[in-house]
Amino acid sequence: MKEKPFLFIIVVIFILPSFCLSKDIPFTQDDRDRLIRVEEGIKGVNQRGDSLEKRIDGLERSVNQRIDSLQNLLYIVIGAIIAQIVGVVGFVLWDRRTALAPAIKKNKELEERQDRVEKVLKEIARRDSSVAEVLRNVGLL
Repeated sequence: MKEKPFLFIIVVIFILPSFCLSKDIPFTQDDRDRLIRVEEGIKGVNQRGDSLEKRIDGLERSVNQRIDSLQNLLYIVIGAIIAQIVGVVGFVLWDRRTALAPAIKKNKELEERQDRVEKVLKEIARRDSSVAEVLRNVGLL
């Protein structure tokens, strides 16, 4: 028997306050009108957000186009710089060859002349002993 009053007390403590505190909230016409105005305001905000998103997409496309055109211009400038470097190097090599060609030719002529002079001196040294002795002292024989 002792359990029944205890159970009754628990039911009264937990269930009774929920019935006492529950109220019927009336939903008036003003509340409905206010809710409709809030929904219309949200629709307006969504439309403005969509229009801003479209404008941002257009601006993004234009910025991307400008970046692409600047990138192409940069490629052209780099290509021109590389072409100039190659041209300068080619000119330097060509100029060196043309400037050194006469000196190389003259050097070969002098070496050939020196060889002939040495041959003549050696031939003279075979016939004349005094010339041979001079050539030995100089280091040509």
